[in-house]
Amino acid sequence: MAEALDRRAQILDAAFEEFAAKGFKGATIKSIADAAGVQSPALIYWYFPDKEALFREVLGTRIPVVRAVADPASLLDLPPEELLPRIGRAYFAFELLDIQTLQLVVGEAVRRPEVAEMFVKSGPGKVLDFLKAYLEHQVELGRLRPHDVRSSARAFIGMLIPQLAGKMFLPALAKDGLTDEEHLKASVSIFLSGLRPEG
Repeated sequence: MAEALDRRAQILDAAFEEFAAKGFKGATIKSIADAAGVQSPALIYWYFPDKEALFREVLGTRIPVVRAVADPASLLDLPPEELLPRIGRAYFAFELLDIQTLQLVVGEAVRRPEVAEMFVKSGPGKVLDFLKAYLEHQVELGRLRPHDVRSSARAFIGMLIPQLAGKMFLPALAKDGLTDEEHLKASVSIFLSGLRPEG
């Protein structure tokens, strides 16, 4: 079991290097197998059904917010006051991505719409799907009032975007010195105050 996990991690690391160097289209299962030291490219298919699945997994292991929801079953019963800040911190950690990962994500998304769609499904889409399921479960538990969880999941992520954008792309948004934790505390409080059960 440990050997299989090591081999899988070895393949993911090699795949990341190949995708980063050659792009999604240029990297091949054979070149990934060679880089991973795997004797037969067919062995990669033992772990991943195709190159797209491998690419999605590479992105998922490199993006903090995706890793934060990797085991959704263990998170569903956590109270919103605990889980939402955890998601927010992982979201803000996006700025800590190494430049190679950022170049891979942005470069591939710009060049190929199908890769951008793949990224959205394995990254932001996966997090949104988790949030919808989580918020629906919180409604069932009576912690939140009934509402359209599709909208509230988007609203919560939307509250985080200006803070992240200010740090990464638009420094003028961060001139007021608001810290991630201050922003997160206020965002979670505002978000939950609108969704608490009445009475």
